[in-house]
Amino acid sequence: MANELQGVRVAFLVANEGIEQVELTDPWSAVEQAGGSPELIAPKAGEAQAFNHLDRADPFPVDRTTREINPVDYDAVVLPGGVANADVLRLDEPAVNFVRRMVEAGKPVAVICHGPWALVEANVVGGRTLTSWPSLKTDIRNAGGEWVDREVQVCTSGPNVLVSSRKPDDLPAFCSTLVKVFSESRQTSGARA
Repeated sequence: MANELQGVRVAFLVANEGIEQVELTDPWSAVEQAGGSPELIAPKAGEAQAFNHLDRADPFPVDRTTREINPVDYDAVVLPGGVANADVLRLDEPAVNFVRRMVEAGKPVAVICHGPWALVEANVVGGRTLTSWPSLKTDIRNAGGEWVDREVQVCTSGPNVLVSSRKPDDLPAFCSTLVKVFSESRQTSGARA
């Protein structure tokens, strides 16, 4: 990974608390190492508090709030997991609208663990195949999606490409796949160089 994502702006969309730290930091590093520009987006300004499962981990500075962002300004979005993170984020209407508009605009979305709750709330799961933490299986199916138990799933049967993984153990495959998909999307859509 060198410059595949040069000029690609990636929104990392999180709540202000409860993010599974490694599901934020590993994809963030993958985007940076590929030359991309990650930005941390949360409902409130200040910091976003990450966790290692249930233990408080590191805080991260928020770059912009969900009320300040526009899909036109981003090439892709990553939705990290964490139960509390995903549950709070799906109740933030600006975040849900952003996700919906990114999908409708054909921009790739990468989501891991409990992150698909935002996709369910945005009503963009119907007809899509994805994976997640197993407890979301029924939510995804009830939203019209097909749930599979795979390390990484790439779904192209919608207006955008959707990359999904189940858990932190899947991060190596998740990170390499999202970089590849974001790079391919950039090439086909003529993203900013």
